[in-house]
Amino acid sequence: MSIKPIEYRHGVVRMIDQRLLPTEELWLEYSDYQTVAEAIRTMVVRGAPAIGVAAAYGVALGARDIEAETFEDFYAALEEICDVLAATRPTAVNLFWALERMKAKARELTGTPIPEIKAALLDEAHTIAAQDEAINRSMGRHGAELIADGARVLTHCNAGALATGGYGTALGVIRAAVENGKQISVLADETRPFLQGSRLTAWELHKDGIPVTLICDNMAGALMRQGEIDCVIVGADRIAANGDVANKIGTYSVAVLAKEHGIPFYVAAPLSTIDLDIPDGDHIPIEERDTNEVTHCGQSRLAPEGVKVRNPAFDVTPSRLITAIITERGVVRGNYLAGLALLFKETA
Repeated sequence: MSIKPIEYRHGVVRMIDQRLLPTEELWLEYSDYQTVAEAIRTMVVRGAPAIGVAAAYGVALGARDIEAETFEDFYAALEEICDVLAATRPTAVNLFWALERMKAKARELTGTPIPEIKAALLDEAHTIAAQDEAINRSMGRHGAELIADGARVLTHCNAGALATGGYGTALGVIRAAVENGKQISVLADETRPFLQGSRLTAWELHKDGIPVTLICDNMAGALMRQGEIDCVIVGADRIAANGDVANKIGTYSVAVLAKEHGIPFYVAAPLSTIDLDIPDGDHIPIEERDTNEVTHCGQSRLAPEGVKVRNPAFDVTPSRLITAIITERGVVRGNYLAGLALLFKETA
């Protein structure tokens, strides 16, 4: 799929408003970091890698507008910009990874004229966006080997081009398998309450001509029991050092069902999603979102006024339920604590 959810053109960041898909394809333009932060917070853009790309461009926009004569004053203002962007979504680690990378680039240029630092930060944001798509394609090549010809693949939420700088993580694996000539069909969970599966995954795959069937979230177990699902592949918003995976709410339930039915459960995510500073999933912060996402569909109320509501945006799948984690550096199985750490040593 050629679409990229984030573009930089003529001094502004353009993002497709993912809240309106699939009924309307509207591109919004952002010229400052505050509005980029709001776009991340309100899910105009979503998906961990895409959030990281958006944040990098937000830093570049903010840096452009800093008025400072010394590096110390410039960097202090840059840190304030990063703090605003960091406060938007607590679970997706790519956000924090991108912000730290942008700050590190600025620190590398201590003593350089401020205009040159600003230009370098924009170049770094471009690099992060381009590398993300390349990483996804590499991930796809590794993961495609795990998908059998003729496989019926279940996915949950959206981990496609819309959730990244392009191509996708979980959907990137599916795309790569199809590009290799395999006949693949996809079952897409609707992914309540924000409906990323029905609105976004089904839209992407349908546009690509990849056979996709939309199902309600509570249908997955029955279809597994009937032998209609061969494997599961999902993305991730943060992976702990031991391989526990935080992903869209409902992922844990799918993993439990897959384990019960002996179905492989794969996670596709770049190294930037792996957080070795967090020992296990119990330490991953879980975002609670607006209750209206549960009580309403659009402007239509679905629940009684005043009823209590929970709306955690993510859950954690223990590593024992995961068959393999697919990264741009290869596939890790079994001992995730050692295997994931080794990936970072290989890139050092």
